[in-house]
Amino acid sequence: MNLYKFAKFIVLIIFYPLYRIKVIGKENIPKKGPVIICSNHISNLDPPVVGITSSRDIHFMAKEELFNNFFLGKLLKGIQAFPVKRGMGDRNALRKGLDILNNGEALGLFPEGTRSKTGELGKPLAGVGFFALRSDAQVVPCLIKGPYKPFKRLIVTYGPPMNMEQLRANKTNAKETSEAIMNEIKKLQDN
Repeated sequence: MNLYKFAKFIVLIIFYPLYRIKVIGKENIPKKGPVIICSNHISNLDPPVVGITSSRDIHFMAKEELFNNFFLGKLLKGIQAFPVKRGMGDRNALRKGLDILNNGEALGLFPEGTRSKTGELGKPLAGVGFFALRSDAQVVPCLIKGPYKPFKRLIVTYGPPMNMEQLRANKTNAKETSEAIMNEIKKLQDN
């Protein structure tokens, strides 16, 4: 068993009962081919929650500073995370993300780029739109709702894949595409 599968198993057996996790729409995640799972971001625990509720193994970007700690850096790499320099166009991270998608794998992104302290959806960064437009990936919106409090219900909802062909055909730019993705996440919140 590799580190990713082992970590997923451990987190799953702890988090499901602790946060009474309910998953809706898991069948919306394509079983194969490149996919970008785009979620709102309300806690540092969002990546493992998306990881354990998804039917696919997911690669996540993580802020570069986390990789500076030797042990944490090794752990993050072992669970398929890769570093990104925040606040700038990090070419290496962009290239790595596109490589993941070109290999038909799943990339997990938080369009807001940082956690929302209020739980409200924030403005998306252009990065998620870049990946959506530069790859053939399907984009699946995801909403995490509920408090991260022991024994309180946490709901993870996966919406249907977006129609990216229309956005690509309309020559939509990365920022507009990111906003369209956030709108799909908002629709999940409003339901």
